Amino acid sequence: MTRVPAIRQARRILDSGAVVVARRHTLTPAVTAMLSFDAGSVFDPAERPGLAAFTARMIDRGTPRLSADALAEAIEQRGATIDVTSNRQCVAISLTCLIDDFQDMLTLATDMARTPSFPDDQIELRRHETLTRIAQDAENTAMRASARVFERLYGDGHPYAHAPRGTAESIGALTRADLEAFHAARVRPSRLAVAVVGDIDEAEACDVVAQALSTWSDTPAAPDAIPTPTPPTTRDVSRIDVPGKAQADIAYGLLGPGRLDPEYYAFWVMNTVLGQYGLGGRLGENIRERHGMAYYASSSYDAHRIPGPLIARAGVDPSNVERALSAIDLEIDRVAREGVTRAERDAAVRFLIGSIPRMVETNAGMAQFLIGVEQFGLGDDFDRRLPDLLSGVTHDAVNAAAASLASSRAVVAIAGPGAA
Repeated sequence: MTRVPAIRQARRILDSGAVVVARRHTLTPAVTAMLSFDAGSVFDPAERPGLAAFTARMIDRGTPRLSADALAEAIEQRGATIDVTSNRQCVAISLTCLIDDFQDMLTLATDMARTPSFPDDQIELRRHETLTRIAQDAENTAMRASARVFERLYGDGHPYAHAPRGTAESIGALTRADLEAFHAARVRPSRLAVAVVGDIDEAEACDVVAQALSTWSDTPAAPDAIPTPTPPTTRDVSRIDVPGKAQADIAYGLLGPGRLDPEYYAFWVMNTVLGQYGLGGRLGENIRERHGMAYYASSSYDAHRIPGPLIARAGVDPSNVERALSAIDLEIDRVAREGVTRAERDAAVRFLIGSIPRMVETNAGMAQFLIGVEQFGLGDDFDRRLPDLLSGVTHDAVNAAAASLASSRAVVAIAGPGAA
């Protein structure tokens, strides 16, 4: 069995509630730090979809001490990079620099997170950019189909139902006060996990982070409660007309277990067989390779603390939509009825275990891994337990996970020319 080298790390909880994890990685004389706040789009106010993502895009637009241009120059002078990203769960600031610059660059990144100035001119610049991206999304058939599946799979009002980028209407209405209120509520040390990976002693890394955050106090944050979605009981098919496109995209969603559910690992293995292994698993073999109906075909499974979506996706010629959809139905119902073979289970487990070292071979990959471990409370030895957790998934458990699927409960969206 492939074994992953143990992740030797330090972990410290600061007085503010921030958690710091650090791991030494000596392949390059550089260090990566990731500051991850529980501030993703699931925390958007219902009337302000897109607020989290917009706030994230303003974090590098200036502080009371430095303008956006001055920030960019300070980072560039050190040959460093600082990127701000967001998703449904978090807003993350990722820093990479030489070890000699780490303390200064971390202080800069912390200042950006703590005291963004939200200049009016930069708000308008980001608003224009975001509205342009939303308009581009409206012409992207794959994004339109996926967004519709999330809407219907989770239901009106659920935090997962809206697009993280928001709508043209909501972004047009955002004010500086909205950004300041969201930042004050969510970008706080009590909602922060920091991972440091690179050519630096673990204890020293924790000391540097503690110093950078030493004057940022906070009170404990209340636990976040995201409602558990109600699984669909009937099939839901919607069609979105996107004129002028040469391709149609199909998104096909079902709910799987949450990240901390006991069935998570079996479902992960099952989805690898269904739509990940090789050139897209069974879906890719049937739809793309055997019948040549799709430009791509695969499935993904993304679980968090609540049941996560398994989404099969395919891009097809508009004339092949119905055939491709029938082929997805066929594979979903076949795996539910017949399960997977022992050989498929074994190959999927080997593939997943073999992919673990690749996930953590870079500083950035290791930092992301450690943040995930911290977010879900998986334990300091999770890297050592993960291969055994996967190899312990039995053939029967994979087939039980497969049996939970049903095309009769799928949420399907088709976006393309003439799809409506």
